Order: sequence, then structure tokens, then C-alpha cells
Amino acid sequence: MKGPLFFAKILLFGEYGIIKDSKGLSIPYNFYRGALKIPSKSTLANKSSHSKLLAFSEYLKTLDDTLVSFNWVELNRDLAKKMYFDSSIPQGYGVGSSGALVAAIYDQYGINKITVLENLTKDKLQHLKTIFAEMESFFHGQSSGLDPLNSYLSLPILIKSKEHVETTGIPSQHSAGRGAVFLLDSGMTGETAPMVSIFKENMKQEAFSTMMREKFIKYSDECVEDFLKGNMASLFKNIKSLSTLVLQNFQPMIPNSFHDIWLQGIESNDYYLKLCGSGGGGFMLGFTRDFEKAKKALKAYPLEVVYHF
Repeated sequence: MKGPLFFAKILLFGEYGIIKDSKGLSIPYNFYRGALKIPSKSTLANKSSHSKLLAFSEYLKTLDDTLVSFNWVELNRDLAKKMYFDSSIPQGYGVGSSGALVAAIYDQYGINKITVLENLTKDKLQHLKTIFAEMESFFHGQSSGLDPLNSYLSLPILIKSKEHVETTGIPSQHSAGRGAVFLLDSGMTGETAPMVSIFKENMKQEAFSTMMREKFIKYSDECVEDFLKGNMASLFKNIKSLSTLVLQNFQPMIPNSFHDIWLQGIESNDYYLKLCGSGGGGFMLGFTRDFEKAKKALKAYPLEVVYHF
């Protein structure tokens, strides 16, 4: 058995802000993917992934079955065959490795599940997000449910508020375009829970919560609108402001060795960096009007283009 493929996700805008009801924009990223797999006689099982699935299935038994229920006969049968999640999505990199796994389990074993072929009303999307938040909490302690939702639907998702998400279209890519959104590999993993914990502590300080409310959310919301409308001049102005604000106020989320190259991008205008997910390691997200220029400036680091314009 090889289950359907579930893709990684990239939260283009909204990291941390969506905790405080800002807008957000999340897109599937099919360069990385995963699927449930049962090893054949010729292939070895992935023991660590299988162990994680066993622990996850025990956790799923504790969820309210009026919210979500599973075909335990099938799931237990496949777990007995050493099922694992065969995935190329790097863990601890902010691109939704646990979200893809959650989507795969729900898709394969969920009973009375909402399918991607239905008319996905606002209520259905919100219900799916609630289910996925409960399921993914096993991995992070607390989850918005957004990563699994993106992976399950494999469509761009616009977060308008905590209570309102909808699928959306994004401007077509220009494969010959010089501008790009790219991933920069920090070479180290990050953990979500400690970073969110730091953020929540910071929010108790008046100056930080005012900055979030009056500046961060404003720039982030404007970036979402600019990107969806293809308004690149305004987008880069707002990303520069957002990048500067993050460098000033989210230093624990930026690995120390990247503070200088973050600042270098802002000062040179060759590229602007922002967090990809919760930060602390993993990928950083870059925006540039000229990818060749950014590539030269960042030649010491592996870069992957996510979107051309």
C-alpha cells in the first residue's frame, strides 16, 4: 500500500500574527511530500516513524469521537504491518512535516470525513481546521490546524481570522521572472513549542504587545493583500518593514549566526528575510526582486525557489 501524497506547506505570511488574529497566507509546496506506506518483504520499515505512528494512534483514541472518529480495525491492522510515514519533508524546518502526517491519517482512516471533492463551505473548512488542530496538538502541544488543512486540501489558504479561513487563488507564477520567494536553509532544526512559549511570554510585556498590534499585524496583513493582488512595489515596501521589525523584536527566533545576513539584506535591498513558521532554526523565507543578486549575496547557503514572479 502506498497512500496518496501529501505536500509540505509554506506559511508565506502570518507567523505569530495568526495567534493574535492577523491575516495569513499559506501555500502547498510539492517539492517535499509524504505518504503512508507498509513495508514489503524487500523494503525495511522506518522504525522511528512507525513508533511515532503507534504513539500518535494512542493519542487519537483520547479525542472526542463526536469531533472525529477513525476506522480502528483498519488502522490497527496496518500498524501491525509496521506502517510508517514515508516522507521527504524535513522535520523541525517549519514546512509542515507533522501536518502532512495528520492529513494522511485523516484521509486514510477518518470516518464520515469531509472530502476535498465536497463544496467546501466556510463552516466545513472551519470544522476541518478544528479537527486537525486537535489531532496535531500531539506533536506541538498546541496547534492551529492550519498545516494539516493546507496539506489535506493542497490549495492556497487565506486566513482572515481565527474563525474564518477560505481557499484562495494566488497570482500565476512567471517562470522567467527575476523575482522570487525562496527558502534559505539554516542547517539546524527548530522546535515550535519553545518558540511559541517565548512569544507568549513576550506578549505579557506592554511594549511588545503594542508592537504586535500596531505594527507587526498591520505590515503582515498588508503583505497578504499585496501578494494576492500582485502589487509588488507595495509588497516589497511592506516586507522590508516586516523584516526589520522581526530582526528587532524576534531575535530568539533567528539563529544567532543569521542576524548579520538578515541585516545585510535590509541594508542592501538585495533580499529580505522573514521567519518560516516559528523559527529557531529550519528554513527562513526570503523575498527578492532579483534572485541572481540574492543568490550571489547568499552564496554560502543552500537556497530553494518556492515561487517566481
